[in-house]
Amino acid sequence: MNDDIVDLQTRLAFQDGLLEQLNEVVTSQQQQIDRLESQIAALKSQLESMHQTQLMQQSDEPPPPHY
Repeated sequence: MNDDIVDLQTRLAFQDGLLEQLNEVVTSQQQQIDRLESQIAALKSQLESMHQTQLMQQSDEPPPPHY
């Protein structure tokens, strides 16, 4: 009976350590996801800005002489 309790306590301690490690991994991954989402939003904004600038530059150009 006593050995069973010691075995259960050992398993519980191992599971607690494993759970803490998994929590650290998940937290780290979430932070990385947050950074990547922020970078994607910034790139999207830059791309939209570049697209608008390019459209304005194209509309300002006179048509080629053969038109």
